[in-house]
Amino acid sequence: MEAAAPAIRTFSPSSSSSPSAGSRPSRLLAGAASRRPRALTAPPRPRAVASSRAPLVVSSPPPSAASGTPSPAHAKVDRSGRFCSPRAARELALMISYAACLEGTDVVRLFDRRISARREPGFVFDKASLLSYNHMSFGGGPLEVGTEEEAEKLTSQNEKDSANEAEVLSAPPKLVYNNFVLRLSRELLVAVASGWDKHVEIIDKIIPQTWKDEPVARILELCILHIAMAEMTSKGTPHKVVINEAVDLAKRFCDGGAPRVINGCLRTFVKDHVTIADASQPAESKA
Repeated sequence: MEAAAPAIRTFSPSSSSSPSAGSRPSRLLAGAASRRPRALTAPPRPRAVASSRAPLVVSSPPPSAASGTPSPAHAKVDRSGRFCSPRAARELALMISYAACLEGTDVVRLFDRRISARREPGFVFDKASLLSYNHMSFGGGPLEVGTEEEAEKLTSQNEKDSANEAEVLSAPPKLVYNNFVLRLSRELLVAVASGWDKHVEIIDKIIPQTWKDEPVARILELCILHIAMAEMTSKGTPHKVVINEAVDLAKRFCDGGAPRVINGCLRTFVKDHVTIADASQPAESKA
């Protein structure tokens, strides 16, 4: 039975330490229209679709994981067997932001609640799944293959990859991410919350009209913009790095032309809102 579309709220931009932090929902966008959100507990990943039309030619290579050998360069795990890269911190921040928007709760409170949550009795997490997880695996267009056997093999591999990702993304964060990642992710979310209202106004001016008409269907994309803007203005990360990371997140978890749009929006943000502030800082420091 299909559930009724929930009321759309986002987390309050006020500090998570405030008693009324979750008392009032803030806007996802100015003048947001109500649409059904994607009912997901974690951001989706577009999967390649195998085609068996004749004549059949492989138009692009299958995912690297199809070889069965995980790439250490992509694993990014430390000696404790947990993710340790900034990319993992941004992914975690995106998942928490997305869930907070769907739940209408404060993003930092939700993060803290997820971190401190107790494991269910009998829960077992296989850390080997982290080695098979690839932060740089992007969805793409359909793949044409030569035989039905190749199509079935590719489909089976995609299903295994999706199941592995679901296990990793739904596991308790402390089992998946080391302290550096958890700390960085929380810092990003604090910055997102503190700059939410200001960035909402900017985002409403720079995104395409189609995104304004369907903001709920674009929660993931809007969360990526908020995280990137917050990192630029609060962490001092080079703009090119932040933009590249945001585009990669869009390639991984969004679909269609989202990566291109996010790239354009963030470049506009840097040009019109960040560079001016950066240029004024040296003058202020000399004064």
